[in-house]
Formats: sequence, structure tokens, C-alpha cells
Amino acid sequence: MFLCFKSITVFAFLILTSLLFVSAQENADKSGKKQKDKKEKKVNKQPSLDLKNPTAEQLGELAILVYGNRENLNQIRKTTFERGKISVVNAEGKTEQANYERWILRADSLEKERVRFDQEFPNAKFALIYNGDKIFGLFNESTFTPREDASKAFENQIWRGLETLLRYKENGSKLELAGREKIMNVEYFLLDVTDKQNRKTRFYISTKSFIVKILEYTENNTKYLRRFYDYRVAQGTLVPYRTVLFANDKQVEETEIKTISFGQKVEENMFQGS
Repeated sequence: MFLCFKSITVFAFLILTSLLFVSAQENADKSGKKQKDKKEKKVNKQPSLDLKNPTAEQLGELAILVYGNRENLNQIRKTTFERGKISVVNAEGKTEQANYERWILRADSLEKERVRFDQEFPNAKFALIYNGDKIFGLFNESTFTPREDASKAFENQIWRGLETLLRYKENGSKLELAGREKIMNVEYFLLDVTDKQNRKTRFYISTKSFIVKILEYTENNTKYLRRFYDYRVAQGTLVPYRTVLFANDKQVEETEIKTISFGQKVEENMFQGS
């Protein structure tokens, strides 16, 4: 069923996008005031849309359309509540599993986003909170400062995820095409997104579906790669229900969503310390 949805959705979105680009070209030379001398009018034409060779911005906008379009994403995902399971490799190299809950209170940009990530391991339960570019932890209702590696991993979940691409304009990020690459007979556009903090994340976007299948970034001489699987439709938007993170080709994290919902009431005090 998803393949059918994907084909219909992509087809409809691409037609809509083509119309938008044509409209942009037709209206590019219009201004608020009429010019007396028509010769002085300047026409700023947008490049035509070529699905096989889109510009960086066209590719980014196509991906946003496929995931639900910017207006719908902003309206539907005002809040997010997610439950699932996570497996992580700890500092001793052992794999630990936990149940998790994630709450998100959407903001104009990721800098102002509020995220709470509760993890319940067999022997401990704690929360990590991102509140306006500030990270702290909660354990037994008491605030603590997380380890540096835990804070950085949590920060990367926010700043090195799909929202990095889907909200590139809101975050003031720059887009740049980095060519194409074929992996396991699947061809991808490579799109680099660089935010205002100079964090660069490369997205592998399918040339057929315009869906992100892989993203990668380098930090402290470690190359990270996150793969996205099991895409499903959730309240009219596209969500990968399973993701796997690798560090230098070694799996270090796997997340599986059990349930996810958008638009529920989320109390702001959930993102405050004790």
C-alpha cells in the first residue's frame, strides 16, 4: 500500500511543484508599483524544473513536498509524542536496550525547539531535555548535567536528523548539491545542508521517490551514517519507523517507533528542570 501511496503522492507533488515553478517564472517580473518605462523592468526568472537534474533548492523543496509539504508539517506537527524501543552501545561496548518516550514542542526553528527524551533501562530511568539550545538531564525529579558524549548524541538526534533538511529555511541553512551516487542499485542525489553553526549533514535522496534513505556527517574524526527504514504515513506526513546509526561502519544505535502521534497537548513544564 505504501508503494502505491508513494507513487501517487510523488506524482501529485511533482505536478504541483512544476506548476509552482512555472507560476514563479510568470510572476517574477511583477512588482508592487508600475514602472513608467517598461524597458527598465527587470525579469528575475527562476530556473525551470528538471526532475533528473534539479537545483539544490528544488531538490530540497521536492523532498519537503513528499514528506507532507511545509505548511502541513508546520500545522500537523505542532507537537509530537512518540513511543518505542532503542538499542545503544554503551561506553564499555555492550548493547543496552530501553523503552523510550519522546515529546517535542515545535518552534519556528530548531534553535528554539523543545525536546524531552525519556529512556527506561532495566536498572535506571532518566530524561534528557533540550530547551532552547540548552541540554540537561532529569533523574528522580532532580536536574543533572549529562556526560559530554550523551549530550552530543542527543544534540545530533535533533540537529542531524530529517528536520535538518525539512526545515532548512527556518534554520537559516545553506543547500549545496554534491553529485550523485549509486548504492545497491539505488541511485541517490547527494544534498549537503550546512547550518549557521557550520554543521554539515549530507542527505542521500532517492532520485525516484525524493525520500531520504541515508544521511551522514563527520564529527571528531568519526564518520556517522544513519539509515532510514520502514517509511509509513502518520497523519498525512511521512515517517521512518526504524532508523539505524553507524559510527565508522559499526552499529551504535537502533531506534524503532511503536506509536507516534501529532497535535496532542504537551505541557511546557515538561521541558523545565527541578
